Amino acid sequence: MPERKGSIAGIVLAAGMSTRMGQNKLFMELEGETLVRRVVGRVWNAGVNPLVVVLGYEAERVQGALEGIPYFPVFNQEYERGVNSSLRAGIHAVTDTPAHAAVVVLADMPFVTTAMIVTLVEKYRHSAAPLVISDYDGVNAPPMLYDRSLFPELAASEGQGCGKQVVKRHRHEAESASWSPEVLTDLDAPEDYERVKASMEGRR
Repeated sequence: MPERKGSIAGIVLAAGMSTRMGQNKLFMELEGETLVRRVVGRVWNAGVNPLVVVLGYEAERVQGALEGIPYFPVFNQEYERGVNSSLRAGIHAVTDTPAHAAVVVLADMPFVTTAMIVTLVEKYRHSAAPLVISDYDGVNAPPMLYDRSLFPELAASEGQGCGKQVVKRHRHEAESASWSPEVLTDLDAPEDYERVKASMEGRR
């Protein structure tokens, strides 16, 4: 099968309010870097084009934390409605670009790496699949790569789950990449942060 050419967009969802954390988790530091800069930087290093960051809560502060990284900011006016509203905003933004597909990443997943994003892109380029999912020992979660043909479905997605219904509908056509369940860690509550910070310090 010939390799699929064309640019792949990156969409980082960074609009949430961190209600369970008690403070904006995107500015919590891990290994000397804020969480949002860590995640956005790793996505940028994967060579995505364009890189879209969906902003909402404390948008100006997030932009300050990302200074020096070339990205396109998109403000989600409905950020209080949850992650799917940010997904829709990001998809609308990349629909107006030449991107053939988009990788969607959550800004609060500290263990997602540049290599993971590159792997999803490579699997997409060497297949005909409209979707490349991340599989964490049977759990499907971001980062996910969606072909442009799925953008209309994603733009219409409602409720919670970051495109889960779209993934469910197209699971039989998808390629997948398997990752360790530990990588699925996201930061929702203070104990999550303390656990992740301790694990990182333990690996030094």
